[in-house]
Amino acid sequence: MSQVMSQFVSQLIPQVVSRIRRADTARPVLRRLVAVAALTSLSTAPPAAYAQDAPPRGDRLTVTVRDAGGGADGTYEVRCRPGGGSHPDPAGACAAVERNTRWGRDAFAPAPRDAVCTLQYGGPASARVTGTWAGRPVDATYDRTNGCEIARWDRLVPLLPEAGTGGRG
Repeated sequence: MSQVMSQFVSQLIPQVVSRIRRADTARPVLRRLVAVAALTSLSTAPPAAYAQDAPPRGDRLTVTVRDAGGGADGTYEVRCRPGGGSHPDPAGACAAVERNTRWGRDAFAPAPRDAVCTLQYGGPASARVTGTWAGRPVDATYDRTNGCEIARWDRLVPLLPEAGTGGRG
């Protein structure tokens, strides 16, 4: 319907402008008419015309895991809303991040510098998560070098491999 309206307006404008010029009507009327016609044609343009240049919709993350063992090492793509990618459990990965998403807080934020963390070692595993979540860029690193980092990692299982098993989820 909007394409039909746009075509109608684009055919009608030259005829109206021509009649106004011939009638020697005041210039302000012509300016208003041209402005209204331009706004009408913009508002009736099909949304698909704008969608071609739009970035992909939904959230996309790339997860690179190292030294986790058990076949969990590698790089995985995760797409959320709609779900998919090369991650072994994209739905679970998206749910893990969604669980940790709060208004006004970064789901991928590092542990606070002044945090008191237990001196425990959770193994050599490390990970990097990049991409886009909730319309914002993500570039976060993870390891298991102390209690704060272990807790931060564990909050994102199965996006990151479960500790001790090297597997997903």
